[in-house]
Amino acid sequence: MSVNVEKRTDPPGESDYATAAWELKEQIRSAEGVLRQRRGFFVDAYRRSTAHLLVENDRLAAFASVRRDGYILFLAVHPDHRGRGHAERLIADVAENHRSVTCHARTTNRQALGFYEHLGFEVIRRIDDYYEDGGDAYYLKLGGESLRERLSGFVGR
Repeated sequence: MSVNVEKRTDPPGESDYATAAWELKEQIRSAEGVLRQRRGFFVDAYRRSTAHLLVENDRLAAFASVRRDGYILFLAVHPDHRGRGHAERLIADVAENHRSVTCHARTTNRQALGFYEHLGFEVIRRIDDYYEDGGDAYYLKLGGESLRERLSGFVGR
């Protein structure tokens, strides 16, 4: 069976994929205990951001919601679509459009921290009680002079 991966975008003010993004985020939250946001917060942030989307055979496989300053609000890849380079592709899209790329990640989310470190993100600082539930976070920034080259290498695999 051939898989068609299509890149789409929901620009600020549009929310064609907001419901699908919320459902994907909730599926991951339920299974993995991460991406814990209230629906109102999520939908509002999604609508104010640019959502980079990867759609496989008309189903949302992955998305990244990004503010104008390159801050990644949400990054999620459907569990059935992991290991295919989708997250790297989304981060590469963000880096191509922003001078700086930053995000927060829970200090306990080893999978996310390992992924970001693999791409060249650096921990800038730790923030205690960052999340609504009292969880701590690291503020991360994508570093390095050859950022575009590194990311294009990941995506070109």
